[in-house]
Amino acid sequence: NIMIQIQSFVFNPFQENTYVVFDETKEALVIDPGCYEKDEQLELVEFIENNDLKVTKLLNTHCHIDHVLGNHFVKEKYKTKLYVHPEDEQTLKAVKVYAPAYGFAQYSEAEIDGFFEEGDIINFGNSSFKVVFVPGHAPGHVAFINEEQNICIGGDVLFNGSIGRTDLPGGNFEQLIKSIHQKLFVLSDDLIVYPGHGTTTTIGKEKTSNPFCSIS
Repeated sequence: NIMIQIQSFVFNPFQENTYVVFDETKEALVIDPGCYEKDEQLELVEFIENNDLKVTKLLNTHCHIDHVLGNHFVKEKYKTKLYVHPEDEQTLKAVKVYAPAYGFAQYSEAEIDGFFEEGDIINFGNSSFKVVFVPGHAPGHVAFINEEQNICIGGDVLFNGSIGRTDLPGGNFEQLIKSIHQKLFVLSDDLIVYPGHGTTTTIGKEKTSNPFCSIS
């Protein structure tokens, strides 16, 4: 019985959720590594080593600073490739410019190795995610979805009782609401959303009770 397992870590002052996703083959994806301090890097590495995982890809749902602080570390440590959506290449390039102002003077930029587009399939082990394009919080924001197992790694689009902020460069409130309604709320109510901040939620819960975007 093929099962995707998800381990989350809360890293950096923005309290960002970093995800390690793997299955019974021990092949793993690292999604949105926010680890910046040495102890955060160690926590990530210890989990990967203790579970005998092989990191095969590094993915960003989007490229705001709190989701990419650990990109360079993960790439170097696991000799893996970084994939983002092309519309967020500039979002990533901007980080090194503003990182010192946010107190991250040691930020190291990671080169992008490849791009994914809406509809692409990301494979790892016996499992896969579909890439769904959900702009609004960031211009190249995506979610990674596995409908069979009701999993959505959603980044900063939809939160438990909230939505991603849209006041950052490239943010657009109307576009974000459209992304949520047209791309996420059409999915199963049982779909579990693993967000970029805070606790997990479900599509059904947010569809009925989210103060920003519910449709009931």
